[in-house]
Amino acid sequence: MPELPEVETILRALAPALTGRRIERVELFSPKMRTPLAPLREELPGRTILAVRRRARYIVAKLDNGHGLVMHFGMTGVVRVESPEVPRRKHEHVFLYLDNGLVFRFECARRFSVLEVQPLNANDDPPVFLSFGPEPLEDGFSPDYLYTRSRGVKQAVKPFLMDNGVVTGIGNIYATETLFAARVSPLKQASRLTRPACRRIVENARRVLQEAIRQGGTTIADFRHVDGTEGQFAVNLQIYGKAGCPCPVCGNLLKAAKQGGRTTVYCPHCQR
Repeated sequence: MPELPEVETILRALAPALTGRRIERVELFSPKMRTPLAPLREELPGRTILAVRRRARYIVAKLDNGHGLVMHFGMTGVVRVESPEVPRRKHEHVFLYLDNGLVFRFECARRFSVLEVQPLNANDDPPVFLSFGPEPLEDGFSPDYLYTRSRGVKQAVKPFLMDNGVVTGIGNIYATETLFAARVSPLKQASRLTRPACRRIVENARRVLQEAIRQGGTTIADFRHVDGTEGQFAVNLQIYGKAGCPCPVCGNLLKAAKQGGRTTVYCPHCQR
């Protein structure tokens, strides 16, 4: 699933391609992805896109009627803005024809993505954002904040860090890499985090995410950029997906555990 760096990379390509464009018409090739697509045909023609932004792993294109086109890429979502002369790909479900002659195209092989129009509040947020915590690259995600939020939490550190209500956009890959860099066990109870550990988590989350954004994200299976290229951060992964391999720091074998249905890789020697 595309995580924050991948979605940020998509945003940086989409924003200049969509901002200021009017949607002339909508063509649908499937009845639904995660939610029905038919409403797009009624709600989008004639609307102008005023701005495009990211929040967590969502992108919102603000429309000129107080609503927003909300996108989430699920496991296999891919978006492109290109000529209508390019033949439709097998799993492209939506075409939005723009006033400059190009087409915004949404592809999703597993149909678990979201593309729907939602009302925006005074902060330009759709309802799904109201329960979100701070962004990990913004000041609200501070060591003091993380320490305070973790008090009394019996949940393990890794799923705690992946909770959008705590901090948005840190998924499995970057939680694994952050906790390894911070030398914190993903199995530790969140309430046992010390202030120094919270500082290391925040500092390393920012460093890892910023480097991943610089590299264009991590390509593990299905993720592609708007132009079809792959992210390059995978070469920088320290332990994600490497259970049974030597730890790059101490040489002990990395172990794997299941947490919330996800595989967690960690070093039992370095991460305590």
